[in-house]
Formats: sequence, structure tokens, C-alpha cells
Amino acid sequence: MAATENDLSIGIVGAGAMGRGIAQVAAGGGMAVRLYDAVEGAAEAGREFVAGMLARQVEKGRLEVADAAAANARIEVVSGLDDLAGCQAVVEAVVEDLAVKHQVFQALEAVLDDNAVIASNTSSIRIASIAAACAQPRRIAGMHFFNPVPLMRLVEVIRAPQTGDDVADLLCDIGRRMGRTPVVVKDGPGFLVNLGGRAFYTEALRILHEGVATPAQVDAVMRDCCNYRMGPFELMDLTGIDVNFPVSQIVFEGFFNDRRLATSPPHQALFEAGRYGRKSGAGYYDYGADGKALAGISPDATSTAAPAPAVALLGDDPEGALAELLAASGTEIRPDDGQIPLLCAPLGEDASAFAARTGADHRRLLAVDTSVPADKRLTLMAPPGADPELAAAVVARLATSDAKVTFIKDSPGFIAQRIRAMVANLGCEMAQIGIASPADIDTAMTLGLNYPQGPLALADAMGPNTVLRILSRLQELSGDDRYRPSTWLRRRAQLGLSASQPD
Repeated sequence: MAATENDLSIGIVGAGAMGRGIAQVAAGGGMAVRLYDAVEGAAEAGREFVAGMLARQVEKGRLEVADAAAANARIEVVSGLDDLAGCQAVVEAVVEDLAVKHQVFQALEAVLDDNAVIASNTSSIRIASIAAACAQPRRIAGMHFFNPVPLMRLVEVIRAPQTGDDVADLLCDIGRRMGRTPVVVKDGPGFLVNLGGRAFYTEALRILHEGVATPAQVDAVMRDCCNYRMGPFELMDLTGIDVNFPVSQIVFEGFFNDRRLATSPPHQALFEAGRYGRKSGAGYYDYGADGKALAGISPDATSTAAPAPAVALLGDDPEGALAELLAASGTEIRPDDGQIPLLCAPLGEDASAFAARTGADHRRLLAVDTSVPADKRLTLMAPPGADPELAAAVVARLATSDAKVTFIKDSPGFIAQRIRAMVANLGCEMAQIGIASPADIDTAMTLGLNYPQGPLALADAMGPNTVLRILSRLQELSGDDRYRPSTWLRRRAQLGLSASQPD
């Protein structure tokens, strides 16, 4: 059987948001669709919803009338699982309950031909657990789409230990015919995207838990300095903490409590308080009736002090980034006279550790993050006991540039270094344990989460040695095993190789 056959029939069990989306892209790909739902009238409602979506595409000029009519005609509503007999592939999209899925898969095996493929759209249940109840586990796989299906181009094809190569190949071909980009993923907690996305959220939550920065500050830095469309707290409020927290726990426990995947108390606190984000009117932010975030405390630091006329630079200044930044703000750089502010640009280190290591006067010391572009926003921090008047003078000076200033509490790795290094490290770890190929990891994370670049590409952009250095210092200064560098990363950093270099 080939996915290019014009008479290929796809069965879909479940006509909710995911099932009807899968039906739409399957029909759009020229395949005959048989749509079933156990709830009376749900499948017909799903077909009508698809018809409405196709009509909107016609109105917007994105689809021809004839093509919309042909896609509608390919969707047939059926009244029972028996009516799926003869389908070459069936995708299950029912409730996330293993017992229910076992019932559905066993019923499907009873009516489908022996060579038919059965795939689950589950986002949280291991495919091996589903296949354990089946007579022919080699034909069972995952086909994990993302919501909304017609807009999200990615589909994860999940291989359980007994899934046949031909089964995975067929589902990849079907995915391409649906207009999706398939990536083959090893079965495991969170599969690829839900696993890979943990670092972005959990490190932001760790920063919040430590009192380093507010959600608005973290989000502003990740948007303005790192090119993420949304910051981690905005994104959690959008998807829902009622979804994000349980998935985080499933992944953490599924990997036997690996500290690199651990979330933090503020996450659980909002979940238990019912502050789920936009859907409940409050999460990390408060929302109005229109669903828009209400104004809160600004992430921008301001100062009424007289701008500092001069500063002294301490430590390394990679590529002269800090000196260039100061020159652009009209700040004179001169030797330390015992009075002027001292500026440094540490990597993976906080200002306190820098002062202790170098003997710098911590009362006059401020640290600036130069690891990310500073044309839109600068991140500053100071150690405990720093002179607030000197800090205000430096903020006033830097605020005269076009970039906004975010002032945070002392933190090894600021905000951007910590989150980016953790994202890169988790991508490397996924490559190490064979979740998917390096190329597929990057493809999945950019398509599935709209990241500006995949984690392995990010590691290369930062430099594997730089990522390793940041993580090693974070682990040393915090004593927390969550910053343990991946073996994949360490080896490539030591050998001067790309993070995407296969074994």
C-alpha cells in the first residue's frame, strides 16, 4: 500500500477539535475520510465545522470553490466502528484515557484488515501502552498532530518498540499528503515537542521562584533579546496552566524525576488556585473580558538620577560588545578611580561570584548581559549591597539609548543565558537518547512551538563551548543537578564540532 494511492481511505475516530482538523487536512490531501464519533450528532457537527472552515478559506481567496466542494465530498460520516472496515489507516482522536483507547483499538482490530495501520493522536500516553492491548502491535503507532491542525504544519510519527518500519513510513507519507511535515519520534514521555518545550517553561519558572525577575521581565527579555514570539509566561497563559502543569509532571515523572525537567512551586500554586491563564481570566497575568492582558508592573527600569558620566570595565568583553554599547549611550570608559561604577559582562556567573573571584568592589558593581542583541533591551543586575545611587545613575545613562532596560536581581546567567542554555541542552539530550535525529528535533521545535530556531541550531549559534560553560557555572554556583550538561553537548564542545554532528 502506498499513501499516493488515489483511493486511500482514512478512518478518524473522534470528531472533536483534533479529529475534525485531521479530517479537514486528510480530505484536502485527496483522501477519502470516514469520520466517526461515539456521541450522537458529533461526527455530523464535525463535518459541518470543516465545511465552514473550507468556506472561509474560499472567502479569503486561499482555496478554489471546486477544491472546497471536492474536499467536503470526501468526508463521510459513519455511524459505527464497523463502518471503518476497508480503511487502510485509522487515526484515533478520543479522550486521553488509556482504558478507553484500549477499547477503541481492540474494536478496530476486529473490523480492519490485517495490513491496516492504526495510529493514535495521543499527546501524553505512550504508544507502547496502547499497543500492549493489541493483537498486532507492529501496526500500531502514534500520529500526533498539533492544534489547530489545519494551521500547524508538524505531525509527530511515534514509533513504539514493536512498530514496523513500513508502518512509520506509511504514516509519514500520509502526513505529507495531508500537507504536514512529519518527524519520526521514539516513543517516550512527551514524545518530542512536549518534552523539548519543558526547558523554556521550567527555567523561566525557576527564575520566578528564585525571585530574580517578574513574569513580565522574563517575557520582555525573551521577546526582545531572543526573538521568541511570546515569552514563556505569556505562552503558558495562552495554552492554559491546567494543561501545562500536568504535562510538565507527566514528563518529569516519566523520566524518573530528572532534575533538568523539574518545574517549580509557582507553577503548582497557580494550577491549584484555578488561575489557568486566559481561559479563566487570570494566570501569570490578569485578563479583561476581551481576553487581553491588563496593564501590570512594567518590565522597564527607569531612573530620575543624573546619568553616570563614566564607568570602568572589568573582566572580559567578548568582541567589545559592552564597550560598543557604552559608547553608543555616550558613556566614557576610563580606569577605576575608586568612585565610578564598575561594569562587567559575566557568562553563566552572577555579579556576586564575579566580585568574589576578581576582588571587584561589589558596592559599585553592575553586570550587563551582552550574550544577546541589545538593540531593543538591555538586562542589568547587581549583587546584594550594591550602591543604589550608582545603579540608578547607570540605568539613567543606558536608558538614553534606543533600548529599554530591565533590571533584575543577581542571577548566574541573567535570564536569556539561563533559558537559552537549558533549551539547547535539552535538545542535545534528546539527540543523545535518540528521541529523533538532530535535524528532526530542530524541525519539530520550530514548527511545533514556533521557536526562532531549533535547540541544536541554537547551541551552534551560541557556540557549544559557550553553552557548556554557562551550564557548568550554573551547576557549580547553584549546586543543582538541573544544569547538568548533556553528554552529547560536552563531547561536541570538547571536539569543536557542531551540536548537530551525529555519532
